[in-house]
Amino acid sequence: CTRRGSVFIRERGRDAGTRGRSSNCSSGGAYPRATPPRLRPPRCSAIRLGHCRASPFARLPRSACYASTTMGDETSTSASGSAQEPAAPAVQGAGSVKQQISNLVALSLRATVPEVDVEPIVEVCTGKFGDYQCNNAMGLWSKGKGSGTSFKNPNAIGQAIAKNLPACDVIESASVAGPGFVNIVLSKSWVAKRIQDMLVNGIKTWAPILPVKRVVLDFSSPNIAKEMHVGHLRSTIIGDTLARMFEFSNVEVLRRNHVGDWGTQFGMLIEFLFEKFPNWEELGSQAIGDLQVFYKASKQRFDEDAEFKDRAQQAVVRLQGGEEKYRAAWKKICEISRNEFDQVYKLLDVQLEEK
Repeated sequence: CTRRGSVFIRERGRDAGTRGRSSNCSSGGAYPRATPPRLRPPRCSAIRLGHCRASPFARLPRSACYASTTMGDETSTSASGSAQEPAAPAVQGAGSVKQQISNLVALSLRATVPEVDVEPIVEVCTGKFGDYQCNNAMGLWSKGKGSGTSFKNPNAIGQAIAKNLPACDVIESASVAGPGFVNIVLSKSWVAKRIQDMLVNGIKTWAPILPVKRVVLDFSSPNIAKEMHVGHLRSTIIGDTLARMFEFSNVEVLRRNHVGDWGTQFGMLIEFLFEKFPNWEELGSQAIGDLQVFYKASKQRFDEDAEFKDRAQQAVVRLQGGEEKYRAAWKKICEISRNEFDQVYKLLDVQLEEK
């Protein structure tokens, strides 16, 4: 959900699924088994394996390429080829390499099929025939055949897409393979310049520009008086990974850890504490000792003694009602658990704020 420019993301150990299929990249493999999802140029997306084919056609040379490299607020421009052509305008926050290739393919698609509203399908090419690949040709052919299109086959569409790629410093060459797969080779000089910019200006200049300024991440959320199990560890690692990615992208991240629900287990623990150690306030943490052992003992008493169970349930009501004695006991139990959790967070180098 979004509100006032903020995004709230909850991650509590849910399984992360994968979408789509990856296809083999070889000179003689089968066609892709599934059409990759469409990618909008301005946004980041997961990179899946593309499908490359050996090309029977010569690579189409880029006759005039001009540099328009944007790294954060730093923009450098250089030219190759004809000096008479104007340089392509610099774009602030051009995004990742894949985003920039997608933007160029989008311009080519508009020039190739202006009557069709289509989004670029760009994948990483893992073979030796290119760095990225545009896979729009077959889909466009399926849509256009029989409607008076001037293209004879998907390969002709691929040739047109390659030809209409704008002159730029990013692309060294483009070739068409099989039924219109457009293999794109990055310019080595452009790659070298990107690496040089990274070394000089730092890796932060590569951060994507996201449409949000603040993100709330609710993760980890271990159970009080219990050890963190694998579900909590998974949520902690996934949440911290997301937080680091957003922070790298210059987004303010609110790392939230929700602990200490006022459930039956707290009434059970508090009542057991009062029963075993009437002077628990003087003893402090020593009264509880090992919280795991203390929890198991109180749970056994709760399950076997109906009168104790009734008192524990009433303790929850008093805790929720704000009675000072019960609130103080609740805080002490949370403090002991928190100290144990913090040892795990310290080992994982995870920063969290309790709320």
